[in-house]
Amino acid sequence: MALITISGFPSCGKSKRAEQIKSHLEARLNDASYTGPSLKVSILSDDILNIDRNAYNDSRSEKPARGALFTAMQRQMGQDTILIVDSLNYIKGFRYQMYCAAREQRLRVCTVFVVATPDLCKEWNSSRNDGRTYASETLDNLLMRYEEPSSMVRWDSPLFTITWADDDVPAEGIWQAVTAGNIKPPNVGTQAVPKAPTDTLRTLEHTTTSMVSAIMNEQAASQGLGGPITLTISAIKPRITLPPRNITLSELQRFKRQFVTVHKKAITLGTTEKGAVDWSEESIAGKFVTYLEENLRYS
Repeated sequence: MALITISGFPSCGKSKRAEQIKSHLEARLNDASYTGPSLKVSILSDDILNIDRNAYNDSRSEKPARGALFTAMQRQMGQDTILIVDSLNYIKGFRYQMYCAAREQRLRVCTVFVVATPDLCKEWNSSRNDGRTYASETLDNLLMRYEEPSSMVRWDSPLFTITWADDDVPAEGIWQAVTAGNIKPPNVGTQAVPKAPTDTLRTLEHTTTSMVSAIMNEQAASQGLGGPITLTISAIKPRITLPPRNITLSELQRFKRQFVTVHKKAITLGTTEKGAVDWSEESIAGKFVTYLEENLRYS
């Protein structure tokens, strides 16, 4: 249904805001006036995943921590869930990765930027007594490397900014974003590319070769009069309209080589065509007929 990304300095109050957002959303979902689909609101955080604050001490331990968060996020995203990801999310590239994953699931998205001054974050971090403090050096490093969200980029938009002085979150705006906001289609660059069956290259070569032979036989029988003819190739009978002239074997073989070369790339690398891609003998024959008719017309 939706992904809410929480971002902010370490120890700036992100978890408090995540709980406020969850409370507001659940209240709206349980209200008698709500008539939408049945939804649940979940929070995913470093604490829930038992990711220690020491994981952010160096890049070698931070990378698998982010990986664990991302994997858990992918598992919990769904059409029946509003998922709030309560973590630092301080790297814009990671927020973009989360955004793309949400688009793959066709979820609505929004970002909540929790703001507090560095001095306040250091004060709140040092005053914690729950064992979840950042080391002083780690905190300074994270503050320095923080990449602030921007409403000007699509993966941070819509963006809601909450300062340390705000008593509550902009509940109405967040509600509208996660229930009525735009659902963007999956990014083409992130979609899995459908691959052709393993015998498609053989089918492509066999079908086009058989069609060239059949065209030459039919042309010899009709003495080059042209017009629509039906070819018999194993179990299929494609129809092709030939021009009223004698077509040479070398001409057909040249068009066949061009056609095969173009389609080999799509077969070996995959195709970005929308919907199911048909590489059956009948489909290949139909494409080759269209290719020949267009090229023979102007040759």
